Amino acid sequence: MTDPADILAALDTVRDPDLEAQVTSLGFVTSCAVSADGVADVRLRLPTYFCAPIFAWLMVADAYDAVSAVPGVRQAQIELEDHFASAEINRGVAARAGFVQSFDGLAETELDELRTDFVRKAMLAATDRVCRPLLAAGRTPDELAVLTLGDAPQSPDRERLRARRDELGLPAGDDAPLLVDPLRGEAVGVQALPLHLRRARLTGIGMQANASVCRGMLRERYATIGIGEEEEENQ
Repeated sequence: MTDPADILAALDTVRDPDLEAQVTSLGFVTSCAVSADGVADVRLRLPTYFCAPIFAWLMVADAYDAVSAVPGVRQAQIELEDHFASAEINRGVAARAGFVQSFDGLAETELDELRTDFVRKAMLAATDRVCRPLLAAGRTPDELAVLTLGDAPQSPDRERLRARRDELGLPAGDDAPLLVDPLRGEAVGVQALPLHLRRARLTGIGMQANASVCRGMLRERYATIGIGEEEEENQ
């Protein structure tokens, strides 16, 4: 029999696409169970009834894929609760129908390009979290411009940056430049470096602030803590 902890571990890989935070740490998972015959049942919730359906769709779809891949799971049942489009999202994800078909007449394109934009944003935020300690330790911007990804100290943030670059098909090996423009895929030169670092910093701050707001709204709405929810990391 599959352990529910394995299901929860799979959900740890699912992120809010706009916040680059795990749905578990945000408190979006309300229940997680698996039957003896391998049917996994997961319930998700969001901070407001009117959260953007594109965000909701991506999280429910990613949760479905993650849970379905757990060994021993025969069927994944992912249910988004208390959302104005939950019926369309739950039905469409379960049928693997796609966003356009599920919102027939309301959506014109699938969400692949939007997902890529979110990954670029996450890459910028991860860049900030890797570079800030280096700058605080006395590294100059000129020195950062010639560092490789392998030159940065080993950390979860560095591996997060590596993973986001890999998702975008950008160089992610230890010998790749530390600073890469997520849109053009090119190393950031010395002249462009100050603006790039400011963009990365503002992106990271925005994500952190929005994640705090979402946690607060969710707790205000439900007055409960979700499964796997953690306090925000100090950033």
